[in-house]
Amino acid sequence: MNLPLPVTMLLSSVGGGSVVGGYEIYLNRTGINSIDIPREKVLAEPGTGLVLKFLNRGAPIHITITSANASIFTDFFHENMYIVDEAVLSIPIRKDCGEGSFELEIIAGYGAVKAALPVSVLSLQHLRPKVQEEYPMQPVARGRPHLLMVTMGIGLILYCGWLYSDIELLNIASFIILIVGALYTWYRHR
Repeated sequence: MNLPLPVTMLLSSVGGGSVVGGYEIYLNRTGINSIDIPREKVLAEPGTGLVLKFLNRGAPIHITITSANASIFTDFFHENMYIVDEAVLSIPIRKDCGEGSFELEIIAGYGAVKAALPVSVLSLQHLRPKVQEEYPMQPVARGRPHLLMVTMGIGLILYCGWLYSDIELLNIASFIILIVGALYTWYRHR
């Protein structure tokens, strides 16, 4: 259906350039065999389809869509379309493909006009806003101090006593208490 130009411009400006689940590509809007690709970044998700809606604003047109470097993302390679008013093309994206990008080349006027449409394949996690990650539960000290902290305190006092008095027994006792506290803490969790 061809609407008058002011009505068409109003409808296209309200729509924002992308349709639900797809993107609009205008043909013959700015001149004969012109191809106006979306200004926003074209995104696709693995396991879904990339929907392209071709809207013709002039005489019927023959276009060719090819993807020379998209074989790791899709089985789509080539499509010839004759568009009178509008047509929808759905390009399936493989479920097991990784992230990356490829280009769709749209050719009109039997090779006279070409437009490259870059497509980025991203998983859904990159499209959603980031949520603050939850950290694993950390032990919370309740009541009495942890035995390792107590042995560290006693070991520090004995070591300081050795530094001031030069009694060798205090030095040996401080290290033995630290080792006992560490071993007790280590084997208690097993």
